[in-house]
Amino acid sequence: MDAEVRAVTVHFVGAGPGAADLLTLRAASMLAAADVVLYPGTYLDEAVLSHCRPDARLVDTQRLDLDAITAELVGAARAGLDVVRLTSGDPSLYSALAEQTRRLDEAGVAWDVTPGVPAYAAAAALAGRELTVPLVAQSVVLTRTQARSTAMPDSESLAAFAATRATLVLHLAITRIRALAEELVGDYGADCPVVVVHRASQPEELVLHGTLADIADAVEAAGLRQAAVILVGRALARDGGESWLYTADRERPGDR
Repeated sequence: MDAEVRAVTVHFVGAGPGAADLLTLRAASMLAAADVVLYPGTYLDEAVLSHCRPDARLVDTQRLDLDAITAELVGAARAGLDVVRLTSGDPSLYSALAEQTRRLDEAGVAWDVTPGVPAYAAAAALAGRELTVPLVAQSVVLTRTQARSTAMPDSESLAAFAATRATLVLHLAITRIRALAEELVGDYGADCPVVVVHRASQPEELVLHGTLADIADAVEAAGLRQAAVILVGRALARDGGESWLYTADRERPGDR
């Protein structure tokens, strides 16, 4: 490995849904120590950057392609600088972590990952909903749809996921809300609850409640075009059974 880069690690850090106080303690500490911070300006409330040092170099990546981002990361590492690559939400979802880390491996630059609060969790919290309700839905599908974006694998059609009637979390799909609602009605029913959360935890946050029959009208009336998470499923109604884990007649440690 190149001696210039052996001691430097690029930190991929989940910035959470956008609020400056929803970062993890580790994430805030890393930002406070970083010489260079790359951040996604399209999705991130700039208040998150208040954790950075005043003299840190801040790079908005919204207009940079993957090669340009990689050049910034490798250049900072080779200069011996502490560098943080912020991702919106959590790096495990739609963060381009795989592509970026492959390039860092090729360049001989070490890296690590710090998780963040995922956008779907922040959306569910704002809506006051649990996504897994006993006897209604015990699975959550995190997915997206294809428009002007990378092709979806053939095995991951929305119809296939809808057939499970699990709680669906749709990312990067807000501009197709009407077509999606029409596609899901057959499996979930027109009266199935839907919650759309725009910029969860940020100053512009907006929560829309509806059903598959009327949510598209509400989204279009609000003019939402990006930075929204769509939650679909019967679990959102809060009706259902109760968890066996907490039943009074379940044997617990120490009962004998």
